[in-house]
Amino acid sequence: MYMQKELLKVTDLKQYFPIKGGFLGRTVNHVKAVDGITFHVNEGETLSIVGESGCGKSTTGRSILRLDEPTSGEVIFNDTDLLSLSKRKMRSVRKDLQIIFQDPYASLNPRMTVRQILSEAMNIQKVVPKKEQENKILELLDIVGLGAHQIDRYPHEFSGGQRQRIGIARALSVDPKLIICDEAVSALDVSIQAQVLNLLKKLQREFKFTYLFISHDLGVVRHISDRVIVMYLGKIVEIADKKSLFTNPQHPYTISLLSAIPSPDPEKKRDRIILKGDVPSPIDPPTGCRFHTRCPFATEKCVTDVPELRTTNLMEGGHQAACHYLEEIKEGIMQPT
Repeated sequence: MYMQKELLKVTDLKQYFPIKGGFLGRTVNHVKAVDGITFHVNEGETLSIVGESGCGKSTTGRSILRLDEPTSGEVIFNDTDLLSLSKRKMRSVRKDLQIIFQDPYASLNPRMTVRQILSEAMNIQKVVPKKEQENKILELLDIVGLGAHQIDRYPHEFSGGQRQRIGIARALSVDPKLIICDEAVSALDVSIQAQVLNLLKKLQREFKFTYLFISHDLGVVRHISDRVIVMYLGKIVEIADKKSLFTNPQHPYTISLLSAIPSPDPEKKRDRIILKGDVPSPIDPPTGCRFHTRCPFATEKCVTDVPELRTTNLMEGGHQAACHYLEEIKEGIMQPT
């Protein structure tokens, strides 16, 4: 059973990227990558954010860390408002907030050895005295499944899976409380994905890490998550614990995503839901419910009114979804058009 203390609370987070145009380079519009999302992460759990490419999930992770400065909102980590901190104070807090990037080829400095990569953050944050760094680095390599003989090798001498293990070791080097995994296994082969996921779960059991796990792969999310957030075009459309989401999805978008998961049983028939149209542009998102342009249940109300995240009598615990017609769809009163 996980502790229910909130480690991270995000409130009404917005991330708008300006679009410049004209002779003077003025801002003519914005890309609304993240548009007012609210959620929390409990200490010791894995909260996953899932959705199609361009839904804003990676931008959410980067905004929390202030790698991209958020447009507005509130990010409270361990009772500290991150968005109110100066750059100097934010640097000291980053010891507790680490990220594992998607691309293990691009996220490691090719001019640095493993020893230099892992000692860099230790030196900046001053978490380990220099005379103890060698032992700490060897311990980290052992934890992630690499050998001491690889300490002076360069990134190009490793495979993709090994490079991602170095990235994980780098995140662990400053003893963080929260690790954001931004598509941490999507660039790896399936067999290597399983190894890295099992490593992350093992580390969480041993060191009580908290993960914010960002992915587009529902199979991966099902394996590692405690709770799941489903995003669409900068908005949260559903939040639930893993079991509830996969057995009792509520939002039409979530239902369509789950219908696309390949089944390991070739004899098992599954009704695949094919969404019509393309994902709208985040520069000019649809009014009302952002999913209405592709939703088979959309009505005029969906075009004009923004649905709130809510719970119905068909949902348990903290399961919430943002749809005007949750009951009608689940009970079969409304049929797809």
